[in-house]
Amino acid sequence: MSIWAVRSGAETAHTPLDDAQGLAAGAVLAAFGIVVLTHLGLVTGQTAGLAVLISYATGLPFGPVFFLINLPFYWLGWRRIGRDFVIRTFLAVAAVSALTMAMPRWVSFAHLDPLFGAVLFGLVSGVALLALFRHGASLGGVGILGLLIQDRTGFRAGWTQLLFDAALFGVALLLIEWQTVAISALGALVLNLVIAINHRRDRYVAT
Repeated sequence: MSIWAVRSGAETAHTPLDDAQGLAAGAVLAAFGIVVLTHLGLVTGQTAGLAVLISYATGLPFGPVFFLINLPFYWLGWRRIGRDFVIRTFLAVAAVSALTMAMPRWVSFAHLDPLFGAVLFGLVSGVALLALFRHGASLGGVGILGLLIQDRTGFRAGWTQLLFDAALFGVALLLIEWQTVAISALGALVLNLVIAINHRRDRYVAT
């Protein structure tokens, strides 16, 4: 898509190839972010954070846990957003789940500072989610539930996500040291800033 198309507001539809590369890039970046996160023993929010906590507590691999946690949300997404979104999200979640199991064999860290690693996770994961959002997918989870609750009750979806993340980080304090939780919160902040600043339809109009 040209710079002129963005600035003029002319819509340019994504081709299937555009969508395929966007979903693939988003999945690879998201998986790399999780590898950084788990290497440092950090946590994050949403269903990815829940899967990480369950993985830490049980010793189960992140990939299968993340995939299973998201299964109930596909039905909600189908009702709230539609078939194409659910199919793409299912593929993205499956790809991230598989890649997080394979990637540690391809990537290792001799040294990774926790503070830098938290920022790196936030940046990489934010870009990953932007790629998925802009190609009609997500990594599933609480956002879909939040939209459904908002439709039914008027309670804002953003508040639902915030309350879920607050509870998640509260549980994390019971499992890991508070310093680690604090560094994890930095990563979550960076991730959310990347999304908040860049995920704007008035700046990006392709579909």
